[in-house]
Amino acid sequence: MKVLRSWILLGVSVLTVLVWVFPVAWGLLTSLKTERDVLAYPPEIIFEPTAVNYYDVFFGGASIVPNLVSSVIVSGLTTVLTMLFAIPAAYALARLELPFKRATGFWVLATQMLPPVGLVIPYFLLLRKVGWTDTYQGLVLVYLTFALPFAIWLLVSYFEEIPREMEEAALLDRAGRLRALWHVILPQAKGGIAVTLIFVFLNSWNEFLFAVVLGGNTVRTVTVAMFNFISLEQTQWARLAAAAMVGMAPVIVLGLLAQKHIVKGLTVGAVKGGGRR
Repeated sequence: MKVLRSWILLGVSVLTVLVWVFPVAWGLLTSLKTERDVLAYPPEIIFEPTAVNYYDVFFGGASIVPNLVSSVIVSGLTTVLTMLFAIPAAYALARLELPFKRATGFWVLATQMLPPVGLVIPYFLLLRKVGWTDTYQGLVLVYLTFALPFAIWLLVSYFEEIPREMEEAALLDRAGRLRALWHVILPQAKGGIAVTLIFVFLNSWNEFLFAVVLGGNTVRTVTVAMFNFISLEQTQWARLAAAAMVGMAPVIVLGLLAQKHIVKGLTVGAVKGGGRR
């Protein structure tokens, strides 16, 4: 039975990986084809690869390099500001006895239930009123309204897993709340902070709806720029696939660099929960 269960788990794992890898592999193969090869039927598995699509994406008339810069600025600012505000807010909700603490925690969670499509028009009208449409500060401000509640809600669960005794020992040594947070809580929760940071950056990088409505010619993220290769007459599938591969690269690299912290952060709650049982 153990051998059978191992084989079943292995088969399910391989199938899951294939389901995730297949679209990425197909997109990579498409990005190395000419438009003629892409439209061939039946699909050609064996073909002569070409890098012309990547050249067009980087140096052609529809280059997405400025859009990559816009995405880096928007996602980077959103991530930094979110973590700057979310860490002390999550610490306060996890450790301090605050009035209306439960109601505040519920409100933070409830904001995640709002459908984004219902807020596009109000946000657009507000930003147009203050002249912040098609600006970095306007788009970052909108992203903060969604990233901040998510980050707070996620970080609270990690902070609550840290034993209070460690913090109380620091407070007995006359360390203030800020020093206890910096020297005791943050080193213990760095895995959870890494997970939160990755998710916030990834969500900001991949966001499309607000970017296409609130952005413009000045601020156009890479997800919006991909539509440069789609028109009423035709869709340039090969160049679109190349742009998608380039747009995925920064997120994949960031995930690989922070892989150890991500795994640790995702498993810390389960490990500590199992210890309490």
